Amino acid sequence: MPITDQAPLVIRQDRADGLTTLTLNRPAQFNSLSREMLSALQAELDSIARSDSVRVVVIAGAGKAFCAGHDLKEMRANHRKEFMQALFKQCGDLMLSITRLPQPVIARVHGIATAAGCQLVSMCDLAVAADVARFAVSGINVGLFCSTPAVGLARNLGRKAALEMLLTGEFIDAMEARAKGLVNRVVPADALDAEIEGLVGNILGKSAVAIRMGKGMFYRQLEMSLDDAYAYAGEVMACNMMSEDAGEGIDAFMQKRQPEYRGR
Repeated sequence: MPITDQAPLVIRQDRADGLTTLTLNRPAQFNSLSREMLSALQAELDSIARSDSVRVVVIAGAGKAFCAGHDLKEMRANHRKEFMQALFKQCGDLMLSITRLPQPVIARVHGIATAAGCQLVSMCDLAVAADVARFAVSGINVGLFCSTPAVGLARNLGRKAALEMLLTGEFIDAMEARAKGLVNRVVPADALDAEIEGLVGNILGKSAVAIRMGKGMFYRQLEMSLDDAYAYAGEVMACNMMSEDAGEGIDAFMQKRQPEYRGR
């Protein structure tokens, strides 16, 4: 789809095999997250959450940047506390929607990801970056501590690494982002799509039932005590074990053949 002034803020592309790509489409603004952009992305995620055919979601960016964070011009033009509260609540709700989505979400990071854009990477389940991508939470450079991006950052990086980014506003490159835990894989820019295809293909080859149950369990247990986490995980695993897909997977393993999953 060509990028024009009339193009949607989020371009959705569905594939027959279960992959859906959502492309942030404000390239002239480096895909900054205006309230309209947040609403458009939220609407797509809400639709995907109800879909039985979507198995994996990729979030990408049009143009040179992945996402440069919030729209500073919009924020300055609406300099009221009520607007700011609504904006950051809307953004927080979107980030939570990603973790609560039944399907795995992969960030495709080809360029810069700053402030809330870096937050978006941190809240996706997985992230693959081009070696030219760079990351920063740079609000501190304009007198604004990136408090909401800090939530995702602190849950991906160690405390000192996260605070260094938050306190200095300095960029880190893709390899450092991988070493710190912000992204999973780093590849040359011309190999980015092939790397994502391989990762998506791997996930699509697994049981949809197990993926859905497992992602939900993973995020819920993180906030529990160790005792409660094991009790909850054991219950989820018992339910998973009773699924048709688990029976098929185990039988296929013992019979040395490829499983034929049917669950949705």
